[in-house]
Amino acid sequence: MVPVTWGSDLIAGPLDRIVATTRTGVEVLRFGGLQTGSRPSPFQIVERCDMYRLRRYFPDGANDPLRPPVVLVPPMMMSANVFDVTRDQGAVGVLHDLGVDPWVVDFGSPDRETGGLERTLSDHVVALSRVIDSVQAHTGCRVHLAGYSQGGMFCYQTAAYRRSEGLASVITFGAAVDSLSGLPFGIPAALAGRGAQLIADHVFNRLSVSGWMARTGFQLLDPIKTVRARWAFLRQLHDREALLPREQQRRFLEVEGWVAWSGPAVAELLRQFVVHNRMMAGGAAIDGTLITLAEITCPVLAFIGEIDDIGQPAAVRGIRRAAPRAEVSEVLLRAGHFGLVVGSTAATHTWPTVGKWVLWQDGRGPRPEDVHAMAADPSVGIDDAAGLSSRIGHSAGALAELGIGVSLGLADAAVGAARSGREIAGEAVRTLPRLARLGGLQPHTRVSLGGLMAEQANRAPNEECFLFEDRVHTNAAVDCRIDEVVRGLIAVGIRQGAHIGVLMDTSPSAVTAIAALSRLGAVAVLLPPDDDLAAAVRLCEVADMVTDPHHLAAAAATGARVLILGHGRTVDLDRTESDQVVELDRLDLSGERLPQWYRPNPGRARDLAFVFFSTTGGRRVVKEVTNHRWALSAYGTATAAALGRGDTIYCLTPLHHPSGLMVGLGGAVAGGSRIALNGGVNPTRFADEVHRYGVTVVSYTWAMLLELVDATSPELQENHPIRLFIGAGMPIGLWHKVTDRFAPARVLEFYASTEGDAVLANVAGTKIGAKGRPLPGSGEVRLGGYDAATGRFIEDDHGFVRPCADDEVGVLLAKPRSGLDAAHVSMRGVFAEGDTWITTDHLFRRDRDGDYWFVDNRNTVIQSVRGPVFCQPICDALGDITAIDLAVVYPVATDAHDVAVAAVTVGKGGNLTAASLTSALSSLPRGQRPAIVHVVDRIPLTPSYRPLSTTLRAAGLPAPGETTWYHDHTDGHYRQSATIGGQPAAV
Repeated sequence: MVPVTWGSDLIAGPLDRIVATTRTGVEVLRFGGLQTGSRPSPFQIVERCDMYRLRRYFPDGANDPLRPPVVLVPPMMMSANVFDVTRDQGAVGVLHDLGVDPWVVDFGSPDRETGGLERTLSDHVVALSRVIDSVQAHTGCRVHLAGYSQGGMFCYQTAAYRRSEGLASVITFGAAVDSLSGLPFGIPAALAGRGAQLIADHVFNRLSVSGWMARTGFQLLDPIKTVRARWAFLRQLHDREALLPREQQRRFLEVEGWVAWSGPAVAELLRQFVVHNRMMAGGAAIDGTLITLAEITCPVLAFIGEIDDIGQPAAVRGIRRAAPRAEVSEVLLRAGHFGLVVGSTAATHTWPTVGKWVLWQDGRGPRPEDVHAMAADPSVGIDDAAGLSSRIGHSAGALAELGIGVSLGLADAAVGAARSGREIAGEAVRTLPRLARLGGLQPHTRVSLGGLMAEQANRAPNEECFLFEDRVHTNAAVDCRIDEVVRGLIAVGIRQGAHIGVLMDTSPSAVTAIAALSRLGAVAVLLPPDDDLAAAVRLCEVADMVTDPHHLAAAAATGARVLILGHGRTVDLDRTESDQVVELDRLDLSGERLPQWYRPNPGRARDLAFVFFSTTGGRRVVKEVTNHRWALSAYGTATAAALGRGDTIYCLTPLHHPSGLMVGLGGAVAGGSRIALNGGVNPTRFADEVHRYGVTVVSYTWAMLLELVDATSPELQENHPIRLFIGAGMPIGLWHKVTDRFAPARVLEFYASTEGDAVLANVAGTKIGAKGRPLPGSGEVRLGGYDAATGRFIEDDHGFVRPCADDEVGVLLAKPRSGLDAAHVSMRGVFAEGDTWITTDHLFRRDRDGDYWFVDNRNTVIQSVRGPVFCQPICDALGDITAIDLAVVYPVATDAHDVAVAAVTVGKGGNLTAASLTSALSSLPRGQRPAIVHVVDRIPLTPSYRPLSTTLRAAGLPAPGETTWYHDHTDGHYRQSATIGGQPAAV
């Protein structure tokens, strides 16, 4: 029998284990962890400011010109030490050993920095731009900018902000770009955006996130893994040596690695990159400057974690579509979000690959084997087995990343089905208040452009209002500017009700002038910049005119007093003329007091608000628009186009055209959308600004988009944020080209009469060329039977106008609302005794589905030898011929009758044949076809891009030739007029 002693293994082993566990536990409690003896990599603070401290690691060898600089950027919630958790496996150590010069941006902990908790997203991006300049100044080399998680998002934004200037490449690790990609549980993107908007507006505008909250949120992403890690640590407390290799990483994750988040920065991140998804769409505002990732041109390398639940592969791969001008590569690793930058995978794969990438870009090494061109399909290379886990965790992960918390993510999952149902009703929630407001308008209701812009300033003062020349103008700033202009107008004697001309290019100053006149209660007379300016001024008896410096000479020539608004130097005028010129911006208003009669936004629904001009049949016609009529178009546009705060409307339409002021500007103001203003159609600028502004809706008139369709821009064709084109008068052929060129965007065609409440909209967009159906909230419309040959209405046996049957051409009549319409002439006793209708003078037909199709104006119907010929159906039929760009139909007078002539322009490389003309026009009755079709070099356009036939009409009948065809009535075919002598036989 072996004697038992106190030194035997039966007692000493467990006792030693207890003693070791106790000793290690005391060390952890005393020091917060095990004393590993490791030291951080040496660094020097090169630059220090309130926003950041710029570290340069291994300063002893910093002057080596062969080491390319890499600037590492941490996310907001994590310490900059994430890149130096361990000396041998950390980013800075590995990169230095590979011959790279590592720099790290340390934003510090905002709760310990002066003004740290007030930092915004823009502050971080502008700070990084300064860092790049500083590193360039020290090294004389272009910089490789690398960021982890949110730090990677900052890198993308900084590259866009600088347009890649000074950057050799951008490297990111788990940085999401498409924040709305792959939402879990079928949650609609719109719903997720509204939730983020709510949190940004009502949570992070009041509080920031502390470091312990960030740490807890990250740990709750995978609570089981967290518990297992802590249990494994406790079980190994007796074996200190086994714990040492992972101790630095454990202490970083559980104690030292987390810092506070600034509430304003998180709120701005939520608004711009979740609510509006501007990393993908563009149009983010950084320090008042608009940026888009599409302007990144330097090489991009994105590291993707297959099992990353925060920076999901689909979201990370959004950079390929967001930055079409950059060469985008990727490295796919079997790692989670944290494992991409810390741990064994990072030490053996991530950082060595980064070092090799940097050297390859610097021309001093081969391309890394793990680097591949980013796949177009976001799911390429992703294990389906990890997909469900990733989708379930993505909601909690993304929200925790933004400081929202896991509980909200779990709640979203619990009510996912209910929310999907609510999403169906989401449009109704946004639409019904607009329709209700329209329905509640009475003649005495106060409503005006100036009033709606004041409402926007009160509701969302810091939201963007105008985007112009890459700068942002907020609602509050615009509202303040409008009030300043009102004071200037009052100071020079402008009073409520006065008719004031406006002759200005499309710009913030032009919108401000029009809104200021509205706020004052004056009537804005929108003058087109054409040769008949003086006649238009006389026609409306305009005594005062607001203009910009560009139109000063033309305005002064009319004899009206000129009020200059906007930047620019006034041209020299002699003393007599200069007495008639007042520069509103130079008035000293410091001692001026507003008169007692002034009340902001006094306009009532019944009051006249705007005066427009149009030309019909060679005659200039004045169109008067009340506040109610403007509000009807504005709210109708916002409703039909589903405009909201996430939209940016690119206003191509000039403001002197009714569509520009009533549809483009009016829809944006009523919908709370951003308005991107520009000085005219420029294909190159359009391609750039669509991405830079994040344009989702483009306004147009007539053939305005033709130049944009013909322009070549592969980046714009491959990926763009445009979802809708809204306007009036688009030719059918151009409609086809627009939907093909800018797919999947669609066209929303409007028709709005300037007199009466007739508003039609082709909301579905399935019937190309149709004007659509009456918008809810607009007035009742009806087609009255019309004899185009005699120019009279068709009456029934009782003398009333006979309503039109389906597909019968008639005059569109609108039923007025008492006290709300500015029309001077109305018709009574039209369809029944005592009823009142207003004629639009436009001819339409209504198909069996209830959609209206424009046919002609009563004054432009061609009276040919075979009866009336309607112009628009001919243009529509010719528009179906691919070779034709533009068409216009006009009459040419002969001794006995008028001849219907169609002039067309042919696109580059197009070939127009007699067979294609015969086929396209065969859908029209023979008596409704043009007698002659001929090709011209160009068709003149009005300032609003409407095809103009005046010059062509004055030239008479086209000469016979190879590009002139006549209609042979014997068989309905078109033949070249060159095949017969003299004039075409049809004449």
